[in-house]
Amino acid sequence: MRPEGADRPAPQRMSRRLLRALMIVGLLAVALTAAAAAALFHGAFARQVDRDLERMTRAVAVGYQSAADQDPETLAGYLPGSPLRLTLVDANGTVLFDSEHRDESDMDNHLARPEIRAALETGEGRSVRESPTVGSETHYYALRLENGQVLRLAEETSSMWRSYDQVLPLLAAMGLAVVLAAWLISALLTRRLVQPVIRLADHLDTIEADVPYEELIPLAHTIQSDRRLRENNEAMRREFTANVSHELKTPLTSISGFAELLETGLAKPEDVPVFGQRIHREAGRMIRLVSDILQLSQLDGMQAEGAPPEMTRLDLGALLRDVTATMTMNARKAYVSLLCEDAPAPVLGSRDQLTELITNLCDNAIRYNRPGGHVILRCGVERGAPWLCVEDNGIGIPQDAQDRVFERFYRVDKSRSKATGGTGLGLAIVKHIAALHGARIDLRSTVGTGTTIRVTFPAQEAHI
Repeated sequence: MRPEGADRPAPQRMSRRLLRALMIVGLLAVALTAAAAAALFHGAFARQVDRDLERMTRAVAVGYQSAADQDPETLAGYLPGSPLRLTLVDANGTVLFDSEHRDESDMDNHLARPEIRAALETGEGRSVRESPTVGSETHYYALRLENGQVLRLAEETSSMWRSYDQVLPLLAAMGLAVVLAAWLISALLTRRLVQPVIRLADHLDTIEADVPYEELIPLAHTIQSDRRLRENNEAMRREFTANVSHELKTPLTSISGFAELLETGLAKPEDVPVFGQRIHREAGRMIRLVSDILQLSQLDGMQAEGAPPEMTRLDLGALLRDVTATMTMNARKAYVSLLCEDAPAPVLGSRDQLTELITNLCDNAIRYNRPGGHVILRCGVERGAPWLCVEDNGIGIPQDAQDRVFERFYRVDKSRSKATGGTGLGLAIVKHIAALHGARIDLRSTVGTGTTIRVTFPAQEAHI
C-alpha cells in the first residue's frame, strides 16, 4: 500500500511562485506597452503623412489652376526631385500625367481606384495600399479640380514592421535591460513580501498581534485558536488521566486490601460476608466508572467527527415515565419521593442517549437530596420547542460552582458523592448528549432549597 500523501506533489516555494508571477506580469506589461506604443506611433505617423499629402496636393492644385496654361506636362516642374508621385486624371479615369511614367497612354484607367472615385463623388478621397512584397505602404490623397479633373499625390512609406527592423537591436537591448530590472525588482519585492510571513513562525505566541498582512488575519486566528485548543485538550487529557487514575486507585486499593485479607486467612469467618460485600460494592463502582468513561469517549468521537447518533421520533413523556419506573427503587432507598408530571412532547432524538440523559439527571437529583425530599420529572412543549426538566428540593449548588458542575469529575461535595457511589461524570455525559441533539441546558439552584435543570430542544416540525 502507498503511504498516505504519496501522490501529493511536493509543496512549492512561495517566493519562487511570487517571483515567477511578478516576472510574467512585468514581461506582459512590457510586451503590451511596446505593441500599444507601436500601434499608436504608427497611427500618428500615418495621420501626419495624410495631412502633409493633403496640404501639398492643395498647394499644387492652387498653382496649377492659377496658371494661364493648364498643360498637364507643366506639373513636372512643381515637385522636382521629390519622392512624391503626382498624377492627374480626367473625369473618365484616363491618366493625363504621372510623374513616374513618361508615357501615360500605356497606364490603366484609374476610375476604379478608391481615392479617384471618392474625389469625383465628394471632392476629395484618401486610401492606403500595402505592398507585402517590399514591406511598404503607399498613402494617396486625391482632390477634384474646378475643371472636373482629379489631382492625386502619393507617398510611399515603410510599413510598421519594416520600421521595427531598423531599430530591432536597440529594442532587444532595451528589452533585455527591462527583463533584468524586472527580475531584480521582483526578487526584492518577493523577499520583502515573504520575509514577514517567515518571521511569523518564530512568534506563534503573538501571531495575531504580529500579522503583517490583512489577508493573513483569518489564518493567524485559526492557528492561534488551534494552538489554544490543543493546549486546552492536552491540559484536559492530563487532568482526565489523573482523575481516572485517582478514581480507579481508591476502589482498587480497597478490593486489593480485602482480597489479601481473605487470601491470607487473616479475616475472621464472621467478617468474610462483610468483606465480600465491600469488594462487590467497590467492583460495581469501578464498573460504573469504566462504563461512564467509555460512554464519554464515544460521545467525544461523535462530536469530533460531526456524526450525530441515529435520530427517531420519540415522546419525552414516555421516556420520563420509563426512567421514573426504573429509578423508583433508588429513590426509595434514599427516602426520596420520585414524581413524574409528563405531557406529550414529541422530539427527534436517540432513545438510548436521551434515556441516559434523563437517568443521569434523575440519579443526580436523588443522590444530592435529603431524606424526605422529592424529585419531579416534567416535560412539555413551548413555542414549538420540546423541553424536559428535573427538579429537586435537595442541598442545592453554590453559585460559584454552577458553571463547573458539567465538567468531568467535578463534584460539589466530594465526600457525599463518593459515599453515594457517584463517578463525577454524569453531568458531563448529559452535556455531551444535549450538544449532540442541539439542545440547551439551563440550571437554576439555591443552596438549601434545591436545583432545577431544564433541557430545551430545537423547535420540531409540526408533523413530528
